[in-house]
Amino acid sequence: MKKTFYITTPIYYVNDKPHIGHAYTTILADVLARYYRSINYKTFFLTGLDEHGQKVQQAAEIRGIKPKDHCDQMTPAFIKLWEKLHISNDDFIRTTEKRHIKGVQKILKSVFDKGDIYKDEYEGLYSVSEERFITEKEAESGDFRDIKKIKEKNYFFKMSKYQQALIDHINSNPKFIQPNHRKNEILGFLKQPLNDLCISRPKTRLNWGIELPFDSDYVTYVWFDALINYITALGYEEIQEDFKIWWPASYHLIGKDILTTHAVYWPTMLMSLGLKLPKSIFAHGWWLMSESKMSKSIGNVINPMELIDIYGVDPVRYFLMREMVLGHDSNFSLESFKNRYNSDLANDFGNLLSRVSTLMKKNYDGKIPHLVKISESGEKIKLNSQILVKNVEEKMKSMKINEAIEDIMQFVRSVNKYLELNAPWQMVKIDKINAGNTLYVAGEALRISAILLSPVMPSRTSLLLEAFNAKKSNLNWGELHSGSIIKDHSPLFPRLN
Repeated sequence: MKKTFYITTPIYYVNDKPHIGHAYTTILADVLARYYRSINYKTFFLTGLDEHGQKVQQAAEIRGIKPKDHCDQMTPAFIKLWEKLHISNDDFIRTTEKRHIKGVQKILKSVFDKGDIYKDEYEGLYSVSEERFITEKEAESGDFRDIKKIKEKNYFFKMSKYQQALIDHINSNPKFIQPNHRKNEILGFLKQPLNDLCISRPKTRLNWGIELPFDSDYVTYVWFDALINYITALGYEEIQEDFKIWWPASYHLIGKDILTTHAVYWPTMLMSLGLKLPKSIFAHGWWLMSESKMSKSIGNVINPMELIDIYGVDPVRYFLMREMVLGHDSNFSLESFKNRYNSDLANDFGNLLSRVSTLMKKNYDGKIPHLVKISESGEKIKLNSQILVKNVEEKMKSMKINEAIEDIMQFVRSVNKYLELNAPWQMVKIDKINAGNTLYVAGEALRISAILLSPVMPSRTSLLLEAFNAKKSNLNWGELHSGSIIKDHSPLFPRLN
């Protein structure tokens, strides 16, 4: 039986159009899904939309339409972007779907029947923007907007009941929360008594949500609703066989701003249900502009659609994956994007293909030459390619994607140096066989590099492999078929001015 890999993005709010943050997380998940498929893992990749809650209701009210109509109108923007980004998700869930609503209500009833939900009056500070009650300390931090003092009766989940069990799980499973500094952040949070979680909103205040199955005067708190998508998409309590195949998730990919909900709320909910916890929750950093968080209010949000239209999808995917160290913030600028494009993609990768294919077409009747004998320097390239494959696997599985990409590009640069040293454009005039040996080694190294980069740049690498008649080849050395006709191709990455 194949190993399984189940990866999720957060489900995104539909209160506004998608931005670079949405694009980044989804591309990251896609790269990992594509990579695990390539190493023969049975893979399931889930993304979707969070369509309930106060922010969505407010966005609809501002537009003068019903919340469901607002959601239906916003959804195509996400789907269109995912298509443009070449996202290979296996499922796309919306929290307004019947399968999700039914699953949430079943879970609520199960937790209620277990005695883990109770009704009480609560008075406290409520952040409209975050859609949750906050502490006095949180209010004083200045990180929360639209704070109101609210007193009302609500239903509460006994989250505190599972505090110690969660601490024990984190301590005994070092990879459960990644990176390590985020794990320490949550352990620090759990040193204080854990409050029970308010999981309802009265319909008198909020009517856009999933109705509680045990009290029709209330709807479900948006986070209790949204988090459950990770199992309702698998057919929890309906398609048990599918659920057993995929759960627990290999990775929940999230932004650091929703760490607490995923690393505290979600695990305690699963504990109440008696379900296994996800294997890992990975919180990545933010994309900044001029060292500031992107925000629509200050006008520094990057529209990924515009970037793709101007520069193409693969360069955008490459930059986002190469530039950010997972777990840390990264700064976005057009200047750094263009510099990375020209240095890595145009000068190194694209230029290598151009040199190799041009020389093969000009001197070998447009065919891949035969490897008669590999030189010592060629053997070194071969050996390094095999080492590279192992290193990339290790780093991809360790969530060091930027390092894996850099390893590939270092290898590409070494192949360019190999060409410079052996100068087949000169050698071909006096020793066509040895020049052909050199070009074969370079072409084979390029083929392996393209396969390794294909999760990051599926479109452009596919063009390269097609040009070499190598789309069905694997990572073993020698899969480049001598005598194959090289197909015409346009420059992969024309230089940017």
